[in-house]
Amino acid sequence: MKSLFATFKKGLQKTSTTLNRSFQSIFSNIEKWTQEDYDKLEATLISADFGVNTSAKIVKDLKDKYELGEIKTGEDIIASAHNDICSILEKNLRPANLIENKLTVIMLVGVNGSGKTTTAGKLAQLWGSENKKVILAACDTFRAAAVEQLKLWGGRTSCQVVSSIPGADPSSVAFDAVQAALSRKADILIIDTAGRQHTKKGLMEELSKMKRTIDKVYPGAPHEVWLTIDASIGTNALTQAGEFGKASGVTGLIITKLDGTGKGGIAVAIQEAFKLPVFFVGLGEQPEDLQAFNPVFYAKAIFNEA
Repeated sequence: MKSLFATFKKGLQKTSTTLNRSFQSIFSNIEKWTQEDYDKLEATLISADFGVNTSAKIVKDLKDKYELGEIKTGEDIIASAHNDICSILEKNLRPANLIENKLTVIMLVGVNGSGKTTTAGKLAQLWGSENKKVILAACDTFRAAAVEQLKLWGGRTSCQVVSSIPGADPSSVAFDAVQAALSRKADILIIDTAGRQHTKKGLMEELSKMKRTIDKVYPGAPHEVWLTIDASIGTNALTQAGEFGKASGVTGLIITKLDGTGKGGIAVAIQEAFKLPVFFVGLGEQPEDLQAFNPVFYAKAIFNEA
């Protein structure tokens, strides 16, 4: 079995290659670093979707340390940037709100194609392997394929899937799912919602309705609302996080498809902008490639550290 860090390193290889090639070209064979060098570094970080504010903050910290004589080599730069990134990512890091000896309800929200249904299945497999009783709710009633996909995951993970007919009211399915999970004394209910563009007001309001419905049948639920973000969309994720946060009270993030992009810096940018913890990251297609987020492993992987 490959180690956890090896999974991060493989999944973030494209981002690591992008950053390290640029770092080497900027800071190799120069005797004194100039403003032009810092500008190139900032542009590199922005191009990897670390965000304008975060990139500027990292570069300013590097420049200050260089002028104080605290860093002198390319290795020093990587160490400093590593520490800055870890500091940002660890600020709001917390364990998932999984309630002991009671049902925990988790809602997954996000735009079309962000990987919600696959993530729901992988989470079911992860928690099932920890001897948790998991139930899946197919609340994407607009897309028959999503229901079938979730049922496949249910069969694979031996989890019950609560679903309804195509076009059914998603809030009604969520209501039934919570009742079923309570009656069966499940540990975790994962609610897979339909993908929706954050610009569609009616569909966004539907998420608010679903939350209210869940709270009526089980006060205080959902206990977590996780936004799935496709890493390859880059800084558009910041807009998505803002709009989904207003509509559904997002409490954390799952960043998917990091293995398919050289722009893995979005994990840092979105955390800095919204102070939302990243709970899981998708680092490949296999179930075990969905991993609990680890800031240290993430920073080491993107800078190709051993």
